[in-house]
Amino acid sequence: MSFKQILPRRVLALATASLLCVPALAQVGEKTVRFILPNATGSGVDAITRAAQPALAKALGHPVVVENQPGAGGIVGLQALARSAADGFTLSVVSNNVVIFPSVFKTIPFDMPGDFTPIAIVGATPIVLVVNPNKVAAKDHKEFAALLKSKPDQFTYGSGGNGTILHLTGEQYVGEIGAKARHIPYKGVGAFVTDLIGGQIDFGTLALPSVQQHIKSGALRAIGMGGAQRSPAAPEIPTIAEQGSPNYVVEAWFGVLGPKGMAAADVKRVHDAVVAAFADPTVKETMAKQGNTINVSTSEFAQQYFRSEKDKYAKLVKQAGIELQ
Repeated sequence: MSFKQILPRRVLALATASLLCVPALAQVGEKTVRFILPNATGSGVDAITRAAQPALAKALGHPVVVENQPGAGGIVGLQALARSAADGFTLSVVSNNVVIFPSVFKTIPFDMPGDFTPIAIVGATPIVLVVNPNKVAAKDHKEFAALLKSKPDQFTYGSGGNGTILHLTGEQYVGEIGAKARHIPYKGVGAFVTDLIGGQIDFGTLALPSVQQHIKSGALRAIGMGGAQRSPAAPEIPTIAEQGSPNYVVEAWFGVLGPKGMAAADVKRVHDAVVAAFADPTVKETMAKQGNTINVSTSEFAQQYFRSEKDKYAKLVKQAGIELQ
């Protein structure tokens, strides 16, 4: 076979290989949707977002990456989101921490929710009061409340940071029973849970998904749920309300947020994708196991809800006597 005969075949093979590589090249250059989480890994919001990540990517038609940017109780990540392009490719899943910040910090580098675009309230996650079983002998709410009141300021409780929903729910519990305990803020839920299991702190209120496995393993003991009703994901854990403190009903909701100035078409596109992702059978099953209640709101409702919740928590922070940071 001559060189002239071989050359066309080689050229054809190279051309064919190049054509086969086009999809791969297109995938490399494909735009990615970033979800900036103002929470550390191991938080309830982190568990929720990562569970929905594949379904979100499918519904949005783009790869989805999750970036944890904790710090200052979540302000660092929110500031990064506020500075991002309002094109629908940089988003966040947030908890009600974000509407508490204005009431607990003297200054924050953004307006909430004015510098953002609320896209949907996705659902709610149950709060559970847990203790380190090696440091706290109490088995239920009544025993624990009596123990705290008998030893003022001798027990410590953690949170994901000053002014977070976990700080507020812990402070509310201590205030509800008329006790005193020392608050230890952490830079994220992961470090908080690690120290709680390790015995550096005594108790805390946490989103059920972030501690569910530790309750099952016995590393932590559940004292009671913070909801008005027991969680279907952990029906064996009674509520604190049913154990004698009916006024202690706390919740943690989560929603999708974008930067200020998103076009209506982009808001709708993202909202539709959120609805589709959380309706995915696999995601629904995971949410149920975590105890999350999913009920995706409209964008219009989300925008109003962020403002009304901001006002609600301002009153709760004042009632709890939490000092400005």
